[in-house]
Amino acid sequence: MNENKQRAIITVVGHDAVGIIARVCTYLADNNINILDISQTIVNGYFNMMMIADLSGKKKHFAEVSSELDDLGKEIGVMIKIQKEEIFDLIHRV
Repeated sequence: MNENKQRAIITVVGHDAVGIIARVCTYLADNNINILDISQTIVNGYFNMMMIADLSGKKKHFAEVSSELDDLGKEIGVMIKIQKEEIFDLIHRV
């Protein structure tokens, strides 16, 4: 991992609909958050996406980004969560 990057894990879960990826990616681009990796699946009409993002160029505080992603998720009918990578790793360590 590049030490200059502030990485985060973003998850998006909900019923599939047109434009979910576009809306999330547009928000990230507008806030100078770079997507490093992305995986998306649809199973039985349920949408699931996981991203690894670089926050080092972000324009806002992490808490504001988290709150705005939560609001965006409510607007488009999905749940969007963001966690700093180091916290995600600690929580999911076996």
